[in-house]
Amino acid sequence: MTTLTQAKQDRTTRRVDQLLDHYGESHQNPANELIHYAAIPLIMLSIVGLIFAIHPLAAYAFIGASLIYYIRLSRLFTLAMAAISAIGLALVHLMGDYRVAICASIFVVAWIFQFIGHRIEGKKPSFFEDVQYLWVGPLFVLSHLFLKRGLRW
Repeated sequence: MTTLTQAKQDRTTRRVDQLLDHYGESHQNPANELIHYAAIPLIMLSIVGLIFAIHPLAAYAFIGASLIYYIRLSRLFTLAMAAISAIGLALVHLMGDYRVAICASIFVVAWIFQFIGHRIEGKKPSFFEDVQYLWVGPLFVLSHLFLKRGLRW
């Protein structure tokens, strides 16, 4: 690997680690973390489903834009998010005519739990200070899964 490529990779790694560290500061309480492990994937699914209900291509464009954001942070996270997004899209397709009702219900309930988790934590959600943390949340969940499996992003 060339020095320039290594330097770029180091900057990328540092950036993703900085984002995860900052996100983790407001997610120290084990109950809040557990809530996030369930609620974040559900919120992701519901957002894709609601966008899909507006227009399927809009959902694909949203996922594509998200993957562009992720590729700037980590290839491994990008591959994982692409796989998760594919599963999410398959589930959205299976919802059929009930897609809007299911996704809207999931969205509301999952966000209620997120805010309960932050109430327990005593800290506001990270995305209140920077909207990009809405995309970092899934990486936070993945990072914990990766660490348990001995994977480094």
